[in-house]
Amino acid sequence: MDLGISGKRALVLASSQGLGLGIATKLCEEGANVIISGRVGEKLAAVANELTNSGPGKADYVVTDLSERDSAGKLYAAAKEKLGGIDILVNNTGGPPPGTVDKPDTELWRAQIDTMLIRIIEITNLCIPGMKEAGWGRVLTVASSGVVQPIPNLAMSNTIRSSLVGWSKSLANETASQGITANMLLPGRILTARLAQLDAANAERLGKPVEEVSASEQATIPAGRYGTVEEFGSVGAFLCSDRASYMTGGLIRCDGGSIRGV
Repeated sequence: MDLGISGKRALVLASSQGLGLGIATKLCEEGANVIISGRVGEKLAAVANELTNSGPGKADYVVTDLSERDSAGKLYAAAKEKLGGIDILVNNTGGPPPGTVDKPDTELWRAQIDTMLIRIIEITNLCIPGMKEAGWGRVLTVASSGVVQPIPNLAMSNTIRSSLVGWSKSLANETASQGITANMLLPGRILTARLAQLDAANAERLGKPVEEVSASEQATIPAGRYGTVEEFGSVGAFLCSDRASYMTGGLIRCDGGSIRGV
């Protein structure tokens, strides 16, 4: 299927590795020109070069630390200068440290809310006017299956990412008539470095070998395994496509059936 986004201009946050890179890769494969972003310039340069060489879309990068207060404006300005505008915005951030609700750290909460919530709203607000002018736009926000079914030992992630649900739905309602869609993509257990970190944290908390914890986690998934970044990226690219023009305001799960609710 031709997704109809060849030549579209995409900005993908936190995309030097993991889930963000998975979506950026698929967008490039569909012919979109992509700006990837992250904190480490050398790594971004290497990834962008690899994406461009694999094509057919071209990739460039902007070094960004979303924890900095002025990062949204700087990122938008740099991406717009390189691309000429933003048609597709993929909101993505790293996750906060694991932990339970009974160990609050107010300053850490404030810092993570700034990075994972406020910065996403800021960069989206900068991109929306251009999308409205063009009469076409895609805003895809990567969150977590924890917004539907809270994940044990990820209290901070469950809370902050859930805040994005109401925001994304409100955005979808306000922009649908102008050719802009806003959806959220919820990963389950996708095999990334972050997943390995979480398995290790759970193993330490439970006093069990990490291999046992990983095998136990996979046994709870109806698909019987962890998902791949490529599978996740393919779903993300479709939601950013012209073919998904009547899909907005949604919470789309990519979780192998992990969520038990209907």
